[in-house]
Amino acid sequence: MRKVTAVSVLMLVVAVLALGQNVQQAITTSGQAAVKAAIARVAPAVVKIEAAKRVTSWWDQIFQDPFFRRFFDVPPLGEREVTSLGSGFVVEHGGKRYVLTNAHVVEGADSIRVSAQTGKILPAKVVGTDSWLDLAVIAVEDAADLPAAPLGDSDALEIGDWVIAIGNPLGFSHTVTLGIVSALNRDVPRPDGSGYYRRMIQTDAAINPGNSGGPLVNAYGEVVGMNTIIARSTDSGVAVEGINFAVPINEIKQVLAQMIGEGKVTRAWLGVYIQDLIPGMERQFGVAPGQGVLVADVVSGSPAEAAGIRRGDVIVSVAGRKVGSADALQAEIMYRRVGETVEIGLVRDGRPLALTVTLGARPDEGTVSPPSPAPGAPKFGLTVQDITPDVATQFGLTRVAGGVIVIAVAPGSPGHMAGIRAGDVIVEVDRRPVKSVEDWNRIVADLPDSGVLLTVQRGGRTLFLLVQ
Repeated sequence: MRKVTAVSVLMLVVAVLALGQNVQQAITTSGQAAVKAAIARVAPAVVKIEAAKRVTSWWDQIFQDPFFRRFFDVPPLGEREVTSLGSGFVVEHGGKRYVLTNAHVVEGADSIRVSAQTGKILPAKVVGTDSWLDLAVIAVEDAADLPAAPLGDSDALEIGDWVIAIGNPLGFSHTVTLGIVSALNRDVPRPDGSGYYRRMIQTDAAINPGNSGGPLVNAYGEVVGMNTIIARSTDSGVAVEGINFAVPINEIKQVLAQMIGEGKVTRAWLGVYIQDLIPGMERQFGVAPGQGVLVADVVSGSPAEAAGIRRGDVIVSVAGRKVGSADALQAEIMYRRVGETVEIGLVRDGRPLALTVTLGARPDEGTVSPPSPAPGAPKFGLTVQDITPDVATQFGLTRVAGGVIVIAVAPGSPGHMAGIRAGDVIVEVDRRPVKSVEDWNRIVADLPDSGVLLTVQRGGRTLFLLVQ
């Protein structure tokens, strides 16, 4: 047997370390090469957008009033031109080149100029906009020689994937930043309070004013999103860094033809308020975890109401395609044609059912508000209601097996004396199951005000409380 010496062991360690350094160097070199190749593939298609509009000062607007003009000899200050800067990228559709950017970049613009990487400046005009995606399509004069960016598959993204943002932050043309995909399918409030951006890509790649409308690129040099929102601070003023959002490119691809052809996007609508099933609720509705989407309410006069869909139904498929989340159901409906007839598979009281729905046109977000849940019949000094997503969030509920939630307790009432608190979930009254306000109203109608046993869930525990 060959004798192992200290020298040979040392040489082996040195060799292993050298191999590790070589492997690490190879990985680093390969990663840098991939990033550089991705940038080279997309950067020529990225443009700077300057959108100019004329505005009148509020002072001028006041003194345009004839009353003020009569008594105050104040010369008008006149209009002034304001230019907003943004980014965009060139795509090819139907053999023609267009520029995609955010709708808010060109909103109200009187004139638009597009600057290519080569320095060429071209006039442009808006072809169509879509407020849902904050998307604008721009037609550019003499755009045939502009390189188009390759579009990727945003559905293939995974958390941790490398992504690159290219744009014109603060007017610095063709700035490149690198980061990862931090999260997927984020719902983000719109800055103007008009609703939410849905299914956004979250990234820590640095994005600043001027990046809006620019591409988010994967490591293969394909556009997977459009940079749109920057998180800078919380409502309480806490500074935030590294939280930025992009519209998935797959959603843009689905509406591009309609925007170019019609100048706008008309989406299909079912007319239901939906929620993901809270863990623990599945058994109450007769479905398996992740099987479907709970209908929290039905809009009056909607296609869903006309087809017979009810609150408490669990939608499990659309045209034979399974849906396991609220986002999946929304995506299955909204990109279909208005007037299209589809079969909705659902589970009602544990039994499968199929209904045919003729889809309507989706109204603007915010024009239809969900009805406020009706409170249950007052009893024991308690005010109860059905558990909605907003209420579940308000009271921090994560696991709910049916029931009604207590939203108010009258001081000194029998319920208060029994120890009932706001946020408690009542699942049984005198050992009779309570799944909804309807159950509560029916059961308590003939009960006395004392001597009643309530089964309550609180903080993950089940309690039995006696009302006396």
